[in-house]
Amino acid sequence: MPYTPIVATLGYVLSPDRRRVLMIHRNARPGDLHLGKYNGLGGKLEPDEDIVAGMRREIAEEAGIECHDLSLRGTISWPGFGKHGEDWFGFVFLVTRFGGTPMASNPEGTLEWVDVDRILDLPLWDGDRRFLPLVFDDDPRAFHGVMPYSEGRMVSWSVSRI
Repeated sequence: MPYTPIVATLGYVLSPDRRRVLMIHRNARPGDLHLGKYNGLGGKLEPDEDIVAGMRREIAEEAGIECHDLSLRGTISWPGFGKHGEDWFGFVFLVTRFGGTPMASNPEGTLEWVDVDRILDLPLWDGDRRFLPLVFDDDPRAFHGVMPYSEGRMVSWSVSRI
């Protein structure tokens, strides 16, 4: 059977001094698969957009800011991650320059600036603890990971860099 995941973006917006990252605390919608967790910004790709346009649109919608400089840090395949076991494939970006002032919140939750060196102290998906260090490290190579999920839990993690 062919692999036909939901294609998505996931972005981490750095503050101008690069010490903090803008995260969403998913605390607004009961029944949200991510309720209580902190996430980067992003979402599903639309049929008529490329992955960069999708990332820019999602950050504009979720944070009210415009991405000026962004880089692809990696990709992750999440088989079985969705609420009903759907497969997801994400393009992970780091946004290093933006325009505007981020909104305080959106319909999914509160937007918060978090110290990059404290990001792993937040309530996160267990899998996020595996790839987030790769998003913020100094290695210029992109990472490409596979993180299968079963019944809402990460099963394994493998990653390559090129």
